Amino acid sequence: MDSQLFEQLGLSPNEAKIYESLLQNRRVAVSTITLKSGVHRRNVYDALQRLIEKGLVYRIIGEGENRFEAVHPHKLMEVIKEKEHRLDTAMPELVKLFEKDASKESVAIYKGVEGFKNYMRDLVRVAQDTYFLGAKALWYSPGVDRTYLDDFVRVSKQKKLKYKTLYDPRVPEKFPQALKNVGGQYKILPRGYETTGVLDIFGDYVVTFTSVDVANFGEDGTIVVMVNRELAESYRTWFNLIWDLCPSFNNSMRSRSAGNAPTPSSLAF
Repeated sequence: MDSQLFEQLGLSPNEAKIYESLLQNRRVAVSTITLKSGVHRRNVYDALQRLIEKGLVYRIIGEGENRFEAVHPHKLMEVIKEKEHRLDTAMPELVKLFEKDASKESVAIYKGVEGFKNYMRDLVRVAQDTYFLGAKALWYSPGVDRTYLDDFVRVSKQKKLKYKTLYDPRVPEKFPQALKNVGGQYKILPRGYETTGVLDIFGDYVVTFTSVDVANFGEDGTIVVMVNRELAESYRTWFNLIWDLCPSFNNSMRSRSAGNAPTPSSLAF
């Protein structure tokens, strides 16, 4: 068993080690807990008291030294649900605090996979028509849960939002399943327009990605998030220009199969 699981659920390192040892050893004294958990005796008492307060451990009082035992592991689920309930109750007020006097203009930088998850939360939270330029199926990057894409598609359907995607020309070859699974309207940029960047526009947001590959955001990817209404409107206009000039995917595929793949020189942009 890995005590890191208990740490992820909110226990301190010492609490996690002691709780794990108590699951494996019933009705034991502090001396045994110290030996089995590897936590110094002077720290065991404090950690035990916190576990008792959380309802995960109880004390058995008897003759001689007190003994301790873990409560059934189902209690962990109760603890998590209680925390979720408290957070759900407080969420309306937290949202008000977050949105109060919110700046209409801002620039932020998100880093790494966790930063990419923050960006996807922004997409669902803002919930407005979205435009993806140079898209690379980053939803399928290693370490990114599929639920983020599912949430985006679900909210888009519920609110009847439209989203248009201009895919990087390498996507149909390297990750063709994205074209079907992501949904929405899409076209493919012509060969010769491959890049390592992506540009997204939604609401007042203009989001740029650097140094990314098809279906791989990378561990150290960078996202620049700009919030400005006029800037977003400008980028939407430019996106629509490229969209109108870009041939449909079906036409592109028929041309390629006939040996006449579209080239940059054959397009107005």
